[in-house]
Order: sequence, then C-alpha cells, then structure tokens
Amino acid sequence: MNRQNRAGFTLLEVLIAMVILSVAVVALIQTASQGLRLLKVSSDHQEAVALGDRLVRAMDSPVEGMDSGQEGPFSWERRVRVMAVPDELSPSSGPSPQLLALSVAVRWGNGRAVEVATLRTVQGTAATP
Repeated sequence: MNRQNRAGFTLLEVLIAMVILSVAVVALIQTASQGLRLLKVSSDHQEAVALGDRLVRAMDSPVEGMDSGQEGPFSWERRVRVMAVPDELSPSSGPSPQLLALSVAVRWGNGRAVEVATLRTVQGTAATP
C-alpha cells in the first residue's frame, strides 16, 4: 500500500494541532481570569462611589471642617467648606442661604481612590470651628 493512499494523520500533524489547541486554551483562561479581576475592581469602585455618595448625603450640620473614618476596606475623608454666595443670587429679604462645598475622598487597595463632590445650600449661617 502506498503512503499517499493511507487515511489518517501523521504524528507531526497531531502535534501541531495539539500546540494550536493548547495556545487557544491558555489564551481563553487568561481572558477569563482578567475578566474576573476587572469585575472585582469594578465592584470595589462601585462600592466606594456608593460610600462617598452616602457620606455626602449624610452631612447633617453645616459646620466647616474635615472628618474621616474607616468602613470595611475603605478609608474616607469628608471636607466641608463654606462658599461665598454672590450678592445677585442672594434673596432681597430674609436670611441669606449658605453655600457649602462638600467633598468625600474614598481610598482602598493599592492606591485606588475616588472622590465625590457636590454643592449644597442651607438656610442660616454656617459655623466655622
């Protein structure tokens, strides 16, 4: 029987197919692993933004200053500053509102950080420590 008439694969063809298959499997595993790492980073970032938003909304007294704390893997720092309200935006009668600049910086992990900032008006005079 002639070699050209035989059906099947040679050892070299099988080896090349195995190498191609193994490279494809390794690439798929690395892609899945990277996807899981990105999912964890995204989840941590989302939790940090939610914590910052909650801390900005929980500001209860219009006192200028800074406070900080720790919540789980996150450390945070909240700053409150009284801003000047332009005369043309102040009401002609009654108490003038105070404009507060609030910012919360949340840090976690290996140097990761996010900052949430907003402006808020409150009635009356803000105290300065």
